[in-house]
Amino acid sequence: MSVPSLLGEIPALPFGIDEHTVFRLLFVAYPDALLLVDQAGAITLANPMAASLLGYTVEELSGLNVDALVPDSIRPRHASFREAYGRAPRPRPMGTQMELVAKRKDGSEVMVEIALSPLQSHGLPFVVAAIRDIGAYPRVRQALQRARYGEHLAQLGRLAVDARDQQVVLESAPAIAATALQVELAMVLLLDSDRQEFRVASGVGLLSGEGVGARVANRPDTSAGFVVAQNCPLIVTDFSHEQRFTVPEAYVKAGLLSALAVPLSDCGRTIGVMTVRSKGLQRFGDDEVRFVESLANLLASSLQRAQAEEALNHAQRLESVGQLTGGIAHDFNNLLTVIQGNLQVLEESPALAHDVHGQQLVGAATRATRRAAELTSKLLAFSRRQMLQPAQVDVSALLHSLSDMLRRTLDQRIHIEVDAPPSCPPVLADPVQLESALLNIAINARDAMPEGGTLSFRGLACDFLPDEVRGEIDDTDARDESFVAIAITDTGIGMSDEVKERAFEPFFTSKEAGRGTGLGLSTVYGFVKQSKGAIAVDSAPGAGTTITLYIPCPRNVDEPIDDEEATGEVVRPGLKVLLVEDDTEVRSVVRTFLVALGCEVTTAASGEQALLELGQAADFDLLLTDIALGQGMGGTQLATEAQARFPRMAILLMSGYSSYLLDADRDSPPSWELLRKPYTRADLARGIAKVTSFHQL
Repeated sequence: MSVPSLLGEIPALPFGIDEHTVFRLLFVAYPDALLLVDQAGAITLANPMAASLLGYTVEELSGLNVDALVPDSIRPRHASFREAYGRAPRPRPMGTQMELVAKRKDGSEVMVEIALSPLQSHGLPFVVAAIRDIGAYPRVRQALQRARYGEHLAQLGRLAVDARDQQVVLESAPAIAATALQVELAMVLLLDSDRQEFRVASGVGLLSGEGVGARVANRPDTSAGFVVAQNCPLIVTDFSHEQRFTVPEAYVKAGLLSALAVPLSDCGRTIGVMTVRSKGLQRFGDDEVRFVESLANLLASSLQRAQAEEALNHAQRLESVGQLTGGIAHDFNNLLTVIQGNLQVLEESPALAHDVHGQQLVGAATRATRRAAELTSKLLAFSRRQMLQPAQVDVSALLHSLSDMLRRTLDQRIHIEVDAPPSCPPVLADPVQLESALLNIAINARDAMPEGGTLSFRGLACDFLPDEVRGEIDDTDARDESFVAIAITDTGIGMSDEVKERAFEPFFTSKEAGRGTGLGLSTVYGFVKQSKGAIAVDSAPGAGTTITLYIPCPRNVDEPIDDEEATGEVVRPGLKVLLVEDDTEVRSVVRTFLVALGCEVTTAASGEQALLELGQAADFDLLLTDIALGQGMGGTQLATEAQARFPRMAILLMSGYSSYLLDADRDSPPSWELLRKPYTRADLARGIAKVTSFHQL
């Protein structure tokens, strides 16, 4: 049967062209793949589109069974379908929403739509199969592309959850972006703490000068700086026509034509940029922007989570050490009270009055106890258990005054610079402790510059805390308050990552033996934390060190009112004192002091014993009690009970554990006084004079 008879009557063709030739040309030129298949499933004819789609030549397809074009997993099901279709062939158009898969010659698979046109009704034992690659449909191609982007995004998500080392996530993100987008270059740039520069943190296909660790200025005339300044994605369709920022010559030499960059943001805070570049023109559209934004957000969240976890772990380690050192300091202070007190008694003993050698020995021992007391004071500073007297401090005046002193005392080869304008806001801190902290840092800086260098002090208002230190502020509400950043920079030898990690630990020092106690920076850390501030270290071997203290500004700019000093140190003779101290040796030393001051002393070893002394007939003028009294009633509770019974009785609390003093200072009435161990007889006299003058005894 001739082909025209299959189609019914058709008009005569112009130019005298043979109809058989026309229909053969139509078969060859048809835009879909066409296969003519017999009842046994053998391919009789195939057009060039079929060969292109399935990876065969036309000759290879001729005679091939269609089962060879079906994936192995569904071949039995296809055989059953073909057998049933042969018994009742019927036309099946395109667009039936059937998910079909064809197998190429190389074993790869392609999603297809297949239309079937049986010729049995025309007396021919064939079926025409028209096959179309649905990936060629724009909407389908877009959906497949989005699905592929989703798979790559899920890959990074799994890494972010499973990887213990977030560096793995950081290094994987640009590789995933480059693979998904099929581009030549992808990289992640992270902002430094001062937000002045980016650091290339990871990347693939990086150009010379943009390797990992390279620095890029955070300026609007750089692509990364432009993204941060605009805080929105950047699409470059053609670098040769880019006017918004300066295009490096290296991009042109590398053949790069288009780019996409998005900010790395977490909780509204930009911490860097992710960028991809391509040698193709106009490679990036809305889908690519959404994909890279999702990658960047996931990466930023992962990095911030890792940083927060590390900060928390570090803070917990330091807190544990702080609790330990605070307890040690308490025990030391009790011991020093005994040693220092007995030395003072011994120094005033008539037996040593004319013994020059003995006086020298006692003097040396007394000086040693003072140094030991300073050591425990530093331990208490680290553990945030020292007594602070915060006041409004003029940062500019403090830094200029400190620098003047250091210029006279430090090596003349060290050049000192100060950048702290008078407009720098004041801070709320203990001025003595703040100056001591800055001095500690300056001494460390001096030791890091044995051949001289530059030591810089800088003070400036800080509208927001950098991300890496926000977690250090214990009070979440205080994180959004105003701070002043006081930065001390040296040009010395710098610190390794290992040294930076342990820089604030007490007794850790990188100095040679005998040149440091390892308590300098730990003291600074404790002071800053207790002042509700934060501290950051930026250092690298050979690149110097910057230590920045973030100290809060006062909420009320009014000048603080200082407590009035006691008008004298005279203890009224015959003052009746109830002394409560659970440590026998400390109790003995304090009793000796009180007797020497002319007091009448009654002692008790516990709160319960003291209550027995505080009967109705008691006429004590002063209760002098330690706060920590072993397992029983505490000194603060005892003082509260005593004051209730005898309102005119003066209360003087003492402790070698400053956290108890801090609690007492916060919770006790203003008429009570606090005395920190170890103390001398003169310290005790001043405390008694102050508290008894308040009660006008």
